[in-house]
Amino acid sequence: MQHREASTATKAAVAGAFVAVIAAAWAYGATQLPPFILPAPQAVGEAAVLFFTSARQLGHLGATLTHIGVATALSFTAGALLALAAHYARWSAPAIHQRLSPFLNAFSGIGWTLLAVIWFGVSTPTVIFSISVVLLPFAIVNLREGLVALDRELDEMSRSFGRGGWRLFTLIVAPALIPFAAATLRIMFGVAWKVALTAELFGGSQGLGYLINIARQEYDTELIFTVILFIIIAVYLADRLIFQPIERASARQFGGQVAR
Repeated sequence: MQHREASTATKAAVAGAFVAVIAAAWAYGATQLPPFILPAPQAVGEAAVLFFTSARQLGHLGATLTHIGVATALSFTAGALLALAAHYARWSAPAIHQRLSPFLNAFSGIGWTLLAVIWFGVSTPTVIFSISVVLLPFAIVNLREGLVALDRELDEMSRSFGRGGWRLFTLIVAPALIPFAAATLRIMFGVAWKVALTAELFGGSQGLGYLINIARQEYDTELIFTVILFIIIAVYLADRLIFQPIERASARQFGGQVAR
């Protein structure tokens, strides 16, 4: 127990020292470079205050959160349906796992965004489509692993007691998939932020990516730094305070391993 506490304290000290070094390097670099290249931390702090008190900029934040939420829900649902189809309708497995999933993994997110701009124009559907299609293979692959990991003996025992069809799925399969679903959503949330900025930059009319594009044109580097730092902090806190506890709780309740 003491060794674990010492290890945790050491990790926290190292992380704190790393942040302090980065902050010191940033502050020093800001004195050597023009503000439009590297603004001072104080200027970024002032821009952050303006950001969170501006209804217009908070509207862009809300748009990005909406894009990410809708796209994650759509891609997770579609991925779950495809993974289940490949599991129960075995004839479809080669098309889904050996053709569709590798194709989606290989195709560039920027490529999807540019195609979506042609198909849907600069609009919200373009952003949601671009995010969804990039997230889709994560859902397919992770939920496939969950279905492969199902306890075959438990499945056979359930069938022997007459628990087949829908009851087997709701009582055995669905609970066993919950840890994999939690891990999938955790991964998708982090990836969605990266894709959302690119999609909004090229094909969006609102959102943080669109806001960064406007700030780039106006050389508003303080706003760019504000958005970048907000995303880093928000994604880290959401992962540690929301997704990781949910994943751990589901692993304890239903079995599975937790990524650190």
